[in-house]
Amino acid sequence: MFGALMVAENIAFYLIAAVMVGAALRVVTTKDIVHAALYLVLVLSGVAALYILLAAEFIAITQVLVYIGAIVVLFLFGIMLTRAPGGKLDDSGTEQRIIGGTIAALLAGVMGFVLYKAFTDVQFDFSGPDVVQTTDQVANSIFSTYLVPFEAISVLLLAALIGAVVLARRD
Repeated sequence: MFGALMVAENIAFYLIAAVMVGAALRVVTTKDIVHAALYLVLVLSGVAALYILLAAEFIAITQVLVYIGAIVVLFLFGIMLTRAPGGKLDDSGTEQRIIGGTIAALLAGVMGFVLYKAFTDVQFDFSGPDVVQTTDQVANSIFSTYLVPFEAISVLLLAALIGAVVLARRD
């Protein structure tokens, strides 16, 4: 029974990961900025699905509410308020694509090397009891241990919203 469950979880993970990778590639390759924001919604939904696979339902719902419900809506409002050009964007040319692809490949190589070095000798122990945090424990840690970063992100989002309104204001 346990072996079949692991296979089903692996299949679900690989399907979700494939959709996320495809959508992430479309975020950076599409020429329509609104479509890019909608592909971002798909990527963030995949992250929430992965949290559900990990049995972290509270974090999955928080992912949906905060990132999909707030951040993407903020992006779309920013696009609309700053009067970004609708439709297709200008082609940036092959020179910039080559530079961007080279930098992306270099960063992927560095990240792969660092992850390989960091986890070469690490042994993971999955036999112990799972640590499950309740909503009460998460709320207590947010509003005690992580209060300053939580408030800093709130101020940053407020500043981004005010900046979008100032940019969109007619002179």
